[in-house]
Amino acid sequence: MSGNSNLQMSKSGKQDEFYTLLPTIEEELKHYREYFVDKVVFCNCDDPTWSNFWKYFQVNFYNLELRKLISTHYEPDGKSYKLEIVRDEQQGQIGLLPKYVKTDLEGNGDFRSDECLALLNEADIVVTNPPFSLSKEYIPCLMESKKKFIVLGNLNHATFKEIFHYIYDHQLNIGYNSGHFWFRVPDDYEEKRTDFKIENGIKYRRMGNICWYTNFDITVRHTSNIIPFKTYNPHDYPKYDNYDAIHIEKVADIPMDYDGVMSVPITYLAKHSDNDYEILGKLDGGTADNPLDLAKPLLNGDAKYKRIAIKRKRGN
Repeated sequence: MSGNSNLQMSKSGKQDEFYTLLPTIEEELKHYREYFVDKVVFCNCDDPTWSNFWKYFQVNFYNLELRKLISTHYEPDGKSYKLEIVRDEQQGQIGLLPKYVKTDLEGNGDFRSDECLALLNEADIVVTNPPFSLSKEYIPCLMESKKKFIVLGNLNHATFKEIFHYIYDHQLNIGYNSGHFWFRVPDDYEEKRTDFKIENGIKYRRMGNICWYTNFDITVRHTSNIIPFKTYNPHDYPKYDNYDAIHIEKVADIPMDYDGVMSVPITYLAKHSDNDYEILGKLDGGTADNPLDLAKPLLNGDAKYKRIAIKRKRGN
């Protein structure tokens, strides 16, 4: 977990590093500009020496009318530091350089440490790409802090028990952009046959099922993002062996005339509208200790990958 490279995706335990590209950040944050006015922004997983999150807010500090920008990062082998940009109220006019303040931390900058949690308490909005491997801890930490946030994540992690209930309770949303994102990777990163490129000597890797998580009540969650055009028939929409719901292979296949429970891919969450559909739970393993895990999705004896159970709202 170093700096802006906290996207640990390796299943083998190997630490992978993925650096978020500036256009990726700009494309999402352009939808939230009004929320940053006079706010303290905290990037709690970003080394400012190379983080594009820091760069974005540094360049746009006065354009966004920020009050303060704080960045901390994890230093695995020693103590870390915090870097702050503070609006100088004595300047009398906007456009002059703000104050930069660098302060050593007592610890290594882990977002769970007491001093980083104290900075979180000071902040208004958190924006970063946290360690994906710690999403079960990171997202609940932000939710419990009651702070607003816009952070990168893996869409599959939305089904984690520690995270899914926030989506079910309308407290957590998927942001405006999701899908396959390109990231810069270190020079020694292993080259791949697919989803990999080298431009001007710099290596890039594309990763799927990437999304933004936010607890802002964004407009896309109240917009009809799915326009069904198919009609229901039992042949194309079989029911599960053990649960009364029809299996829908792709979000685009949601029928326009079915009012029962529908099982859709996880990618549905990126298009969910509170106006049109109700999220009933997930179909994962049917664990008894999780009331939102409704059943294991078995179709003709075959277990399907975890899915989302939805139902059309009346009148839609």
